[in-house]
Amino acid sequence: MASIVNDPRGRKRILFVATDGTRKAIRLGKMDRRTAEGFLYHVHQIIGACRSGVGALDEKTAAWLRDLPDTMHGRLARVGLVKPRSSTTVALGAFIDAYIDGRADTKIGTRVNLRQTRRLLVECFGEGRDMRSIGPTEAEDFRLHMVKAQLAENTIRRHVGRARQLFKAAIRRGLISGANPFDGMATTVRSDKARQFFVTRAAADKVIEACPDAQWRLMVALSRYGGLRTPSETLALTWADVDWERGRIRVPSPKTEHIEGKDCRIVPLFAELRKPLLDVFAEPSDGTPYVITRYRDAACNLRTQLGRIIRKAGLNVWPKPWHNMRASRQTELCEEYPIHVVCAWLGNTRAVAQEHYLQVTDAHFAKAVKEPEPALSSAAQNEAQSASETAGNDRKAGKTTNEKRSCLPSVSERYTHVPNFGLTPSGFEPESPA
Repeated sequence: MASIVNDPRGRKRILFVATDGTRKAIRLGKMDRRTAEGFLYHVHQIIGACRSGVGALDEKTAAWLRDLPDTMHGRLARVGLVKPRSSTTVALGAFIDAYIDGRADTKIGTRVNLRQTRRLLVECFGEGRDMRSIGPTEAEDFRLHMVKAQLAENTIRRHVGRARQLFKAAIRRGLISGANPFDGMATTVRSDKARQFFVTRAAADKVIEACPDAQWRLMVALSRYGGLRTPSETLALTWADVDWERGRIRVPSPKTEHIEGKDCRIVPLFAELRKPLLDVFAEPSDGTPYVITRYRDAACNLRTQLGRIIRKAGLNVWPKPWHNMRASRQTELCEEYPIHVVCAWLGNTRAVAQEHYLQVTDAHFAKAVKEPEPALSSAAQNEAQSASETAGNDRKAGKTTNEKRSCLPSVSERYTHVPNFGLTPSGFEPESPA
């Protein structure tokens, strides 16, 4: 496929046959044999990727190609093995801004999350850092930067996933070449059992009482007793979604609306939701169809405000306040209904519920260690047994019609006395003195 040719004065070049059948050469200049063989290895990998049509290089070759000096990279580009490098720098901050502004299909929350990742990337690498110079080593430095900032593990994984998304977009647009530096890094969110917290009904009711108005009371009730995602599903709820007659609520699901058949779900109009809904329904309408109208501003941080309300209720703020109220409702419902029914109401799968929602509560432990009914003392047990036996004897004495009778009374009763006629000494056996 390709070979090294020695030229005069220690110079070397690589000869290979291109995909169009022509012979081409890459001049390496003065280079020792071992270095030239390493160069040849990566050329083999690039040629193989070009001929197979895959286009993706292994991580080692992609890193080598990314760190290759511009002069040598230009020689590879002239023979058609790689695309020419752009003469302009792909500034990290400017590219992310252009990417976010161009994604009109994303929701407000998604754009907020991408901007948070942008802030962390710029903190780590700088506003004008060339994205082509960021490799796997730098990607690991980005992770360590977030660890030093004391971010939670799941938060770090989410930011790594968004960084991979940004670099993937740059690769698709041809701004950078090679493998994605964030490929292979952990991005799957794990369940953190230490942050699970079961919100009891008593605690939820205290929070509802401490809420400043009817709409806040309804938002807390929809989360704790309706199992709605807040703020996305709560703010998307309209009065047309509430079926008072049938006792059902159609819950729009912005999180899963891109999945066919998952744009909404139907949940019962639980008894705990009826009064908070009626209280808001009785308020003067502002002409909008939404149930919650006062807290729709994207700048309104419902989590921070909920923390203030929880403290006002005399409670400590529990981890992930909105999520744990929803998880508490799913745990509670699974005690009464089949899990497939509860998952249909809450809008998640059994695996997700098991990993991130269902909790072991204090009530489970209390039920498990509950003492059995006290046993009767020996004297009381004897007294109860004697009473039982006496009652049984009385029943036996009262029997008159269930006395034992002969199996065949009509035949046997005629032969109550059988006369003794004796036996003669003769018979089949020989006679004897008896």
